[in-house]
Amino acid sequence: MAQSDIVSLHCPLTPENKHIISEAAIARMKNGVMLINTSRGALLDTVAIIEGLKSGKIGYLGLDVYEEEEEIFFEDRSGLILSDDVFARLLTFPNVIITGHQAFFTREALLNIAATTIDNITKFESNQPLEELAG
Repeated sequence: MAQSDIVSLHCPLTPENKHIISEAAIARMKNGVMLINTSRGALLDTVAIIEGLKSGKIGYLGLDVYEEEEEIFFEDRSGLILSDDVFARLLTFPNVIITGHQAFFTREALLNIAATTIDNITKFESNQPLEELAG
């Protein structure tokens, strides 16, 4: 990580990699690193991320996911007061972009979900193991 200009996460969330991007991981990163997470929100320790942004260690942050996203992303809450102080703090940085699970709405993602669902229906009917969705 010390040599990477961009760190982009593309992995499932497991008990072993929760908060894989922690204060210690950020300390090993190159100054001004661009960090992108489109996988799972809990891969990042968001409090450590905020400290990295404040110090300039993280120069840019792109998020399509957030650890507590179910309270924010899945319905229109634009008329409500944002009660998640950590998320609200992320929104104050000019070098942070949060797309709110928009990567899910790509043609490829939706086709993959549909194909996996149809395949699983067929497997279920014939008592075969079901496939999990990637991501």
